[in-house]
Amino acid sequence: MIGPGIGSWPARRARMDPAATAMATDDEALTYAELAARVEATADHLRALGVAAGDRVAYLGPNSIDTFVCFFATARIGGIFVSLNTRLAAPEISYMLADSGSVVLIHGPECAELARAADPAAYGVRQVLSAPDLRDEVAGGRPPAWPDQLVDPDDPVLILYTSGTTGRPKGAVLTHANITWNTVNQLVHVDVLSTDVALCAAPLFHVTGLGQVSMPTLLKGGTVVVVPKFDAGGFLGLIGRWRATSFAAVPTMLQMMCDHPDWETADLSSLRFVIYGGSPIAERVAAAWLARGVVLQQGYGMTEAAPGVFMALGDGATARPVSAGVPHFFTDVDLDLPEPDAAQGELLVRGPNVFAGYWNRPEETAQAMRDGWFRSGDVVRTDADGWAYVIDRVKDLIISGGENIYPAEVEAAIAELADVHGVAVVAVPDPKWGEVGCAYVVLRQGADLGELGLRAHLDQRLARYKIPRYVEFVGELPTNATGKVLRAVLREQARHDHPSPTTTGPTEKP
Repeated sequence: MIGPGIGSWPARRARMDPAATAMATDDEALTYAELAARVEATADHLRALGVAAGDRVAYLGPNSIDTFVCFFATARIGGIFVSLNTRLAAPEISYMLADSGSVVLIHGPECAELARAADPAAYGVRQVLSAPDLRDEVAGGRPPAWPDQLVDPDDPVLILYTSGTTGRPKGAVLTHANITWNTVNQLVHVDVLSTDVALCAAPLFHVTGLGQVSMPTLLKGGTVVVVPKFDAGGFLGLIGRWRATSFAAVPTMLQMMCDHPDWETADLSSLRFVIYGGSPIAERVAAAWLARGVVLQQGYGMTEAAPGVFMALGDGATARPVSAGVPHFFTDVDLDLPEPDAAQGELLVRGPNVFAGYWNRPEETAQAMRDGWFRSGDVVRTDADGWAYVIDRVKDLIISGGENIYPAEVEAAIAELADVHGVAVVAVPDPKWGEVGCAYVVLRQGADLGELGLRAHLDQRLARYKIPRYVEFVGELPTNATGKVLRAVLREQARHDHPSPTTTGPTEKP
């Protein structure tokens, strides 16, 4: 077991040091020098496979040191890393491989079957590698050398897929500068030290796992402990074993930990800051962490901003538990007010951390921008002291356990069924996941589709978390005079049909 001994390691030296521990798991540790050597050797191997500047390298696997190595190696040769969500179904992975034009797919051993089912060769992928095989190939490779592939700060380096409002995910393109400036923003906002030990449990196929804790910690010479899969009890143990000083999470994770039997005895004394986002946290959960001496700092962001826009300050977060905080230092924000004296409006974001656009989607990119400002679609108000409050968001969006679900994507999958005449998916409050989906389905005359058949169809097409928790078959959907579905009416109906229970329900995510 590596973890418990970290207190005596060189990583605790309060300065940059090639011999300090850069990344670790309970089974492996790499110093900064060793990480650089592995990245360089991996970059050489990718070059040998024919990967050139601008080519896309996809990665499918849970959090691991290999994930970071492959990301840095791809960036090293000017390539673009495509981080794929391990919770997706094979057809969704196939679509992203084809849409991104990835030439190489690297997968963790846990995702070998999913990678095979996605049939990458049929979608243009020239080479498929398992992460352990790649690691073996580059073992003992050449030491770090001066770069021979120069990259420009505005060159793309990362594509992260976000749920699409029209039924298909779209790839948000982040540049080297976007990631760098987000890291700088974090360091201005939070005092990260070279002695810090950050737990990276937020999945690296989302921008939070990379941007909010990991990159700032690595830039300052601290240690990132990579956590492959979140488990409440196990994570509480990791905090104490590694003397962790920080981590990023979504509210569901924080709630699961304070509801766990080990909560009262867990050693949290090393934590200096905990960042969370996705939605405001329940008051009882915030109070539970505060009672243990930990102040939770809420942040607000989006993939398109790499991701930080607002974050609560350590001083003031307790007094404003539902505020998203104040703007990051190098990020401009503005409100598009419906009337000059309105108290709230759509949030506009601008800055060096704001993305380059959607991959091969010029029209959607243009629609998302307004005179250089990114249109968030979220309604925000700010107090006189600059603290922000998110009042409403893209109304159709469902956020379940930190995962974004666009109903249009789910509806498109349901509408593939010949028996379906109409469908609308809306959010239902859930005490554990924040929200889950409820599908209202209108069948064609004479159809005999049942809930089991509908779910079997969705199981083959969508990630499990996107499949609605509830399915209601109805005679018609409420519409306005122009035939547009009245989603507000359905949301109220869903709250009535499925009132939020007082218990947290099953531990497995829907």
